[in-house]
Parts: sequence; C-alpha cells; structure tokens
Amino acid sequence: QVQLVESGGGLVKPGGSLTLSCTASGRTLTTYAMGWFLQAPGKEREFVAAISAIGASGGNTDYADFVKGRFTISRDNVKNTMYLQMNSLKPEDTAVYYCAQYDHSWLPPSREYQHWGQGNQVTVSS
Repeated sequence: QVQLVESGGGLVKPGGSLTLSCTASGRTLTTYAMGWFLQAPGKEREFVAAISAIGASGGNTDYADFVKGRFTISRDNVKNTMYLQMNSLKPEDTAVYYCAQYDHSWLPPSREYQHWGQGNQVTVSS
C-alpha cells in the first residue's frame, strides 16, 4: 500500500514562490508517473502537472495551461521525492494541493491516478 505525503505548503504573498514536496512510502516513487492536483474552496479538484518515469531529464512532463511558465514539476529518484516549484504565485492559486501516483511509468492518458496524498494547503495572500 503506497502512502504519499505532501509538504512545503503555507502562506505566501502574491508574486512569491513556494516548493511542494511529495514523498512515498510502501512503494517506490521512481518507476511510476506522478502528478499534482489542486482543489480550491468550493471547486472540483483539477490537474496541475505530471511527470512520467521515462524520458529524458527524469521524465516527460505535462502542465495545465494556467501554470505553464510558472510551475515546474521534477523528481529526485535518489531521495524518492517529487517536487512542484511554484513561482509568480497568484491569489487564485490558493488551494489544497495533492500529489498522486499512477500505476504505470507513462503519463496517464486521461489524467486519472490511483493513489493520493492527504493534501497540503497553499494560501496566496497579501
């Protein structure tokens, strides 16, 4: 049974940066595609970014349009950790951020993941 734990959230001012981390236990993170999702208050959970376990530079990546150029997903296979570097944060980025794991090494075609973390709050406010 894989367990995913997010960390690194908190309060940040608009325009600021924050890095989220996701660690896995019970199963390695390194050979499976991983993703980040967010859920804002009163809204459905939505896709943010994903990284496969294959491809150059640690994996192929996929981003939602609203984070392209601002967020970067990466993985450190030695540390068994995935990251989401978030720059130029906006108040509308305020949400609970979840990491997720897919049961295969490639990116899921429908952005559907089988395993989820508990979530970590990110608040962007002055």
